[in-house]
Amino acid sequence: MALDLGCLQGRAESFWQEEGQRVEKDFQLNRAMTKLISLKKNSHFTKVLKNRVINNSLFSIYCVKNFIKKKNNSRKLYISFVMKKKIGNSVRRNRIKRKLKSAVHKLLKVNGAINLNYTYIIFGKTKTYQEKSGYILKKMKEDFQGIKI
Repeated sequence: MALDLGCLQGRAESFWQEEGQRVEKDFQLNRAMTKLISLKKNSHFTKVLKNRVINNSLFSIYCVKNFIKKKNNSRKLYISFVMKKKIGNSVRRNRIKRKLKSAVHKLLKVNGAINLNYTYIIFGKTKTYQEKSGYILKKMKEDFQGIKI
């Protein structure tokens, strides 16, 4: 009985040590992560769509300097992903959005790949559905580098 109790206490201690390390790691990741915020107002969409556009066969990126006020210098990226209904059914459109979103998340981990001082709208295209995520990431990186002016 005493042996089992000692074993349980040892397991509990190691569990709490691992838990503390995991919580600390999550805290560090959340502190450095950038939050993606979608545009909500029609006026915001029209303002972005009237400005600069970069096209390729996978997607189109519309961008404009930030006009939305940021509070306390937080790391927020104002970006929306838009799909037209003629691309296909909702499964296809949502898969394209997920691919594009994951490419943006990967680029945000690279320091300076995406300028947070811009507001973006990304229109997905049909060809994105068939392409591999590595190719999408490469194309997106090239296009975001073209925006830095």
